[in-house]
Amino acid sequence: MEPAGNPFTKAYNPLNVLVLYNKPSPKTGARTERLESEAGVLQEVEAVSRALAKLSVPFRVIGVRKLEDVSRILAESLETVVFNLVEGLEGTPEDTNYVPVLCQAFCKAVTGCDTECLLLSQNKWRTKSMLRAIGVPVPAGVMVPVDDTFHHNALPVGRCIVKPCSTDGSEGIEDSPVFSTTDPAVKDAVARIHQRLGMPALVEQFVGSRELNVSILENNGNVEVLPIAEIDFSAFESDRPRIVTYPAKWLPDSFEYRNTPRLIPAPIAEDTSRQIRAVAMELWRALKCRDYARIDMRMDDNNVFILELNPNPDISPDAGFAAALQAAGIPYEKFVEIILTNALKRLRSAPSIRSQGTSTEEKIGDIIIRQTEGKDRDQILHNIEATKFFRLKEIMIAREVLDEALAKGPEGSYQSFAAVVENSVVGWMCFGPEACTVDTYGIHWIVVAPGMQRKGIGKTLMKHAENLIAKRGGCLIVIETSAHSLYESTRNFYRKLGYIEEARIQDFYAKDDDKIIYVKRLY
Repeated sequence: MEPAGNPFTKAYNPLNVLVLYNKPSPKTGARTERLESEAGVLQEVEAVSRALAKLSVPFRVIGVRKLEDVSRILAESLETVVFNLVEGLEGTPEDTNYVPVLCQAFCKAVTGCDTECLLLSQNKWRTKSMLRAIGVPVPAGVMVPVDDTFHHNALPVGRCIVKPCSTDGSEGIEDSPVFSTTDPAVKDAVARIHQRLGMPALVEQFVGSRELNVSILENNGNVEVLPIAEIDFSAFESDRPRIVTYPAKWLPDSFEYRNTPRLIPAPIAEDTSRQIRAVAMELWRALKCRDYARIDMRMDDNNVFILELNPNPDISPDAGFAAALQAAGIPYEKFVEIILTNALKRLRSAPSIRSQGTSTEEKIGDIIIRQTEGKDRDQILHNIEATKFFRLKEIMIAREVLDEALAKGPEGSYQSFAAVVENSVVGWMCFGPEACTVDTYGIHWIVVAPGMQRKGIGKTLMKHAENLIAKRGGCLIVIETSAHSLYESTRNFYRKLGYIEEARIQDFYAKDDDKIIYVKRLY
């Protein structure tokens, strides 16, 4: 008999939940790293399984080692929901991130953050660049590609920490990864990461004296910051860096593991707590997290800095997220129920699998920014002509660009957005990646209807584009415009938004009408 009120044992397949996890790699002579952190997933599997049993939810548990295993299992499974505990797969480091989109392809609800969020957050440098671009406080840093060398003048004089660019669980953060930026040992630490892990190294300014963990939970659309935790480093000697290294997380016999207890709630002032929660929520929204996440921060007397986002963080009973749940008075099985409910709601409400996760609409005050639709075409072209800024040839090019953007939609090279006020299209923007470049984007068109100028619509369109470009990994934005006096207000507009003149081509458009190239770097 089914327990009354259980939302999961009704109207679904007998095997309702598939708990999917990564099997820890077998220990071999050549494979000795990450064994502790990989084995930690088994504790998560056990905890989730106990919760599902308490909820009387039928489930299966299956482990995988490769991405192709995931496709095979999903194709054969009858479950409606996948509880995603896959944290590492054999193959490329990115493979793990594709589990959610595979579940989506097989019409399964899946828990946790989606593929886009996982991919972005895995690359610490890309995440840092995006956050800096939208004004979220992060430590200064520099990425050192494999086989390249760190140059000490790339960072302010002071202390820095060296860590891998794309790992989690503190992998690659050893006992003493903190150096003076002028210390030659920084180059050796960078080289070790290159050789051992085969990935770029991140050399980051070492900030703050306190480390915080901020856990966030989404419950039926309401997002809550759970009680903030602080790592207690009071037992550390004065010369030992106050950081959470790999031993502190995974090696029970180490000094760091035994002497980094968690203080929850953290002993911080209420105004500081509000600041931390606000920054955490800004990050959650910027990376479009869902279900649950943990954010690691550093803090000094006056400032808070984001270190990284952990989407789908460790939820084993001894981990920080479970401690935050307990401090918030949320039983573990209730957490599991919330996560399953979220996943089922997404599956039910999705208009189609193909369209899930593609929405880029944003509302700012009275202005709605959304992707352009066929019904917008005539009004956009009217607005372009009404500005009287553009020659006939330019208007024809704008029409061609708009038509291609409408035909190809979000998958095309031109990303086209309309600004809408009271159901009327009053602005248009088009941007896209520059051909033959890596992470460079161009702003191709931005137009505001004459009667709606100087109302913040152009600025809102530009900020929307910059946020999307940053999220997609863009590092440089390029804008071309005319030096003609007619465009003085346009040039002032770009300069106020932080764009600088990088180049000028004389007589490009016509005699005495130069082309000016403005750029903005997102990191």
